[in-house]
Amino acid sequence: MPDLPSFDLTGKTALVTGSARGLGRAIALALANAGADIALGLRDIGVDNGVAAEIEAMGRKAFKLQMNVINLQEAYQAIDAAIAHFGRVDILVNNVGGGIEGPLLMVSEEDFDGTVDLNVKSSFFVAQRVARHMVSMGGGSIVNMSSQAGFIALPGEGVYCLSKAAVAHMTKCMAIEWGQYGITVNAVAPTFIQTDGTSDALAVPAFKADVIDRIAALHRIGLPREVSGAVVFLASNAASLITGQTLLIDGGWTSR
Repeated sequence: MPDLPSFDLTGKTALVTGSARGLGRAIALALANAGADIALGLRDIGVDNGVAAEIEAMGRKAFKLQMNVINLQEAYQAIDAAIAHFGRVDILVNNVGGGIEGPLLMVSEEDFDGTVDLNVKSSFFVAQRVARHMVSMGGGSIVNMSSQAGFIALPGEGVYCLSKAAVAHMTKCMAIEWGQYGITVNAVAPTFIQTDGTSDALAVPAFKADVIDRIAALHRIGLPREVSGAVVFLASNAASLITGQTLLIDGGWTSR
């Protein structure tokens, strides 16, 4: 038999933060469709918008976790609970992110800290906690959530941009240190994707037209599955020699 790449995640367990909506939900469902059982990190454990039931309908296991990643002790407890429940976490997707808008001259220390804590600090310490477990298992896959904003300058979103650039470089640092333990660490960097989180902005015709124009090659808004498919790839054995990379999923925006 030829040595063919495998995208099958059967027998794996994945922890996805921010998995109730948007890209987190799409990623959780895509990983389950590929065969993984899913630990669902939820800001409010009582609100999963039916994602657990959808995963179970696929014949996979879903385990809901109270996991507001800004509260590191709560995040640590959730990670430990996922490991205790499934016996292992093979894949981590650090999906949670966000930030404030406004000119850099007006950014407050509180807003700066809030954005960096959400996008960088929480991702670092969640990955660290899971990586310590992966070391004991002999390996695993971590996928962080960067953004095209980490590779370009968007006026009015400077703090968000710098935080997502930090995620991309943090991914390289983790990959270099943790590769010796069989852990791959990569990131995805999406453009504007049609989700409930972007729907209000994209509902403004002039804004949407400008975004479509800037997505220089394909000239359309991205779909959640176009990000979740990349995450499945990076989490699978098909990407076993890829680490320290940030995969831009931007329709050509940053190539302009």
